[in-house]
Amino acid sequence: MAEKVTIYDISKKLKISAATVSRALNDNPKISAKTRELVLKTAAEMNYKQNRLAQALKSGRTNNVGVIVPYINRSFFSSVIRGIEEELSPHGYHVIICQTHEDVNNEIKQIDTLLNTQVDGIFMSVAKTTQDTSHIKKALAENTPLVFFDRKKEVKGLSSVVIDDFRGGYLATEHLIKQGCKKIAHFSGDLNVEIYKNRHQGYLKALKDNGITPLKRFSLQVNSKLESGISAIKDLWEFDEKPDAIFSSSDYAALGAIQELKQMGIKIPKDVCVVGFSNEPFTKYMELPITSVDQTPLEMGKIAAQVFLEQIEGSQTLTVEKEVILAPKLFVRNSSNRKL
Repeated sequence: MAEKVTIYDISKKLKISAATVSRALNDNPKISAKTRELVLKTAAEMNYKQNRLAQALKSGRTNNVGVIVPYINRSFFSSVIRGIEEELSPHGYHVIICQTHEDVNNEIKQIDTLLNTQVDGIFMSVAKTTQDTSHIKKALAENTPLVFFDRKKEVKGLSSVVIDDFRGGYLATEHLIKQGCKKIAHFSGDLNVEIYKNRHQGYLKALKDNGITPLKRFSLQVNSKLESGISAIKDLWEFDEKPDAIFSSSDYAALGAIQELKQMGIKIPKDVCVVGFSNEPFTKYMELPITSVDQTPLEMGKIAAQVFLEQIEGSQTLTVEKEVILAPKLFVRNSSNRKL
């Protein structure tokens, strides 16, 4: 294996000091443009690689950030990551992606690993099983910026970028009421998770504002899976009184609901209207396009990155919390639009 090229090898070839080579490689203003160009050209020819660890120790920054998500194979989370990357890449940052698989124990390990790797910041959407926040507070203790997105915990000194989930739930339910629906079921997700709780509260408020009394058995905690949507429809249809609309906090559960309703011979949206949440890419390409609430994930990622940059490059300290709440948007499609 060939030995690594050092600044001393470059200095020997160019007959200049190693200090001059180092300054040129680090864009020191004291070095002339001609010398800098010569050093960079020679370094490239000799396949010289700068020691990133040494640079990090010198500058106090690694130019790496960590992003912790429940799953990377969900369009929402991959779009948020894209937004973060697009915003930070011009500033020289690289992204390290971690998945918790909704397991708080994985989350704890990943935060420890990222902090030990000395990342410059962490972006995270907490796992559904996260209750205690002591592992998250480690970032504050180590003076590492941490920005929540989508799912967050109330931790003093940490910023967050979320959508108005209450408003999203309200818009979805209000739309169904305007379609003439009065018996609206809600697939809420785990109500211990703030985003699902807020969507559920929006659903209840829209019913109340329109003089509709909610039925307890019409509110089901349903996982964000196609199979869970199928199962929920089967449970609802065991009763004599059946809903005329479904508002699901998950597009995947909404898709499962639609598949099962079709299997039963129920016409959508004539008999039952269906609305999902997240505006996953598949919702608009289905044979029956699905109405859904958009969470603006790309914008969420970009703004989360901007909040991070304000903290690390500006004058703000970690004790300054910034809460950004984005407006949701309802995309009305064939699964709920009776007025087409």
